Amino acid sequence: MFCLPDALAATLTDHFRLSNDRLHTLMVLIVGLVSARTVNLSHIAGAFRGPAKLSSNYRRLQRFFQHVRLDEDWLAKALVTMLRLMPPYQLCLDRTNWRLGKTPLNLLVLCIVTKQVRIPILWTILDNNGPSTMAQRQALLERYLKLFGASSIRMLLADREFIGNQWFEFLVENDIPFAIRVAEHLLVVLESGQVASLASMTRHRSQLRHLPQLRARFMDMDERFASSLGFAAKRRSDGTLIIVATNRDPLTALATYKKRWQIECLFGDTKTRGFNMEDTKLTQPAKLSLLLAVIALAIAWAQACAKAVTPGGYIPRANHGYRRKSWFRTGLDTLRHWIVADPNAAHRAWDNMSRRLPKRFYRPRVV
Repeated sequence: MFCLPDALAATLTDHFRLSNDRLHTLMVLIVGLVSARTVNLSHIAGAFRGPAKLSSNYRRLQRFFQHVRLDEDWLAKALVTMLRLMPPYQLCLDRTNWRLGKTPLNLLVLCIVTKQVRIPILWTILDNNGPSTMAQRQALLERYLKLFGASSIRMLLADREFIGNQWFEFLVENDIPFAIRVAEHLLVVLESGQVASLASMTRHRSQLRHLPQLRARFMDMDERFASSLGFAAKRRSDGTLIIVATNRDPLTALATYKKRWQIECLFGDTKTRGFNMEDTKLTQPAKLSLLLAVIALAIAWAQACAKAVTPGGYIPRANHGYRRKSWFRTGLDTLRHWIVADPNAAHRAWDNMSRRLPKRFYRPRVV
């Protein structure tokens, strides 16, 4: 009788140096995650086949998270290969956080977004419930640069939380194209040496039009970064002012910045619209990181299924003009149906994706 987790595990035997038992557990985790739409291990334990008790299966999953570690840098390259994502990449950087009782869970996530795909590729589990530090952001970007290089970045998008003189200096020095929203009260030093606040430079409509022509640096940035930044601004219909700082063309950066919302959609995919990541009882950083790696693989599988059922990548629009489903939800619903009704189709989608991995062994760390 066809067993989907076994068939999926067989596709990875040429790529993973992992015991058959743990490789099977990994695939049961992914299949159970998709089927149950939750990361709660007590629910996923029911995805195992065989005579073992539910409590034994639950303990097997616990041991997997206790002992196995997937290298995130390897996984980042694997995900890009499996989904055939071609550089330059649109990157989004943001945090997602929630609480498990009194314990804060806080993740700093870097993702790639395209017209259809949004996938987390690198992340850091933060040890507090507040914003990330400059060192944490820089370390995450340095990992990315080591893997893919600055030339692979079309634009890095981030919200007002991700500011700071040292942060902007790091991005400019490494020639990382960025479009980052900044607050109105920040002071800048213009090419003429004049110091002004962004608020004073964006009060009138004529100032908004001329702002992209100015070059400046933030106050307290090193003088060697003089004129390294450009700015563009737009006032929404509700009166909200959006100001974007960039080291590329300001108008292009402002137009691109709206794609930053894709990472919020990604967090929705991992939470209530997808896998309900907030159901987890895991709090240790290493285990939480492994969980996000498993979720990333499940998201990639759903993306592959969406591609299989949408010729030309077209999803119909409803009368209100929006698509009836997102690309991710189209793939997830298809995959959940296939797991029950046509496991061979689910296996083909995974196999088409996994066979793109290089024919060399990756050895997950076992502790």
